[in-house]
Amino acid sequence: MEERYSRQMRFAPIGEAGQRKLSQSAVCIVGMGALGTVLASHMVRAGVGLVRFVDRDYVEMSNLQRQMLYDEDDVASGYPKAVAAEKKLRRINSDVRLEAVVADVTAHNAEELLEGIDLVLDGTDNFQTRYLLNDACFKLGIPFAYGGVVSARGMSAMFVPGSTPCLRCLIPAADSGGETCDTVGVIAPVVDIVASYQAAEALKYLVGAHEKRRRSLVTFDLWDNHYFEMKLGQPVPDCPCCGRKEYPALNPKEQDEMISLCGRGSVQIAGKGPLDLERWRQRLEPAAVKIKANPYLLRAELPEGERLVLFPDGRVLVQGTDDFARARTLYARYIGL
Repeated sequence: MEERYSRQMRFAPIGEAGQRKLSQSAVCIVGMGALGTVLASHMVRAGVGLVRFVDRDYVEMSNLQRQMLYDEDDVASGYPKAVAAEKKLRRINSDVRLEAVVADVTAHNAEELLEGIDLVLDGTDNFQTRYLLNDACFKLGIPFAYGGVVSARGMSAMFVPGSTPCLRCLIPAADSGGETCDTVGVIAPVVDIVASYQAAEALKYLVGAHEKRRRSLVTFDLWDNHYFEMKLGQPVPDCPCCGRKEYPALNPKEQDEMISLCGRGSVQIAGKGPLDLERWRQRLEPAAVKIKANPYLLRAELPEGERLVLFPDGRVLVQGTDDFARARTLYARYIGL
């Protein structure tokens, strides 16, 4: 341990005692895209004992500009991001226990996925999932390191149950102004900065340096050289999460069956149960223009021009449209309702 972590242990606020605490800690990263890959690299290289990461998507060529763990071989293989990330991270630090989960985080499984976790790191790209994580973390008493990026702008805050307000207190309604990485783009350096803010606060918390934690929301524009810091203040008494303790995102009735994926021209349909990919390959082959499959997913190019991506957990992506009605039509036509 001393050789691998020697430079980190020479940093006095961590030292040998802090390194032991890190080795006994467990974190969960939700979303293994731009932020998630940087966060995972930091946590694994720092020697956090258990790093669990959850992602529902697979590696595409457009990811490579900013998602640091992936390469062109991962695109060609069509591997889910969680699987591709695990392969890389195991080669970085074999001492760390890795748990790669290919799944969508929902009201049904959020609390189970956070079982045994000391801290949650936000690598997501949408507020629906962030509110879900926020509610689950505050219900379970787990700190939530929030981060978001778009264009050249970034923001980050550390929410700690019993010590700070929650995400809902600061941002009661999910309104991104219609801007996503797919509509206005994103540059990689802003990703690294936000993830580093998150990772630094995570390390402070895990080694017990609570007096050093930043108690503010940081926002900045890396291109126009703007920086703003807002104190977190006190929890909002009427907040449905940390005030009234209703945790609305954890109500399965609130979970949408269909969601649009961050302006990507894709609609995810939750599905009704597990899918046998081999059986569905045989079933879709006569109708599809082209089919590509691996143990983790099946992609079928449709004559209509769209693509279906099937996952074993029952999820289906309809790619090539963000229209719910169109997605439902194609799902019914090829998968059935």
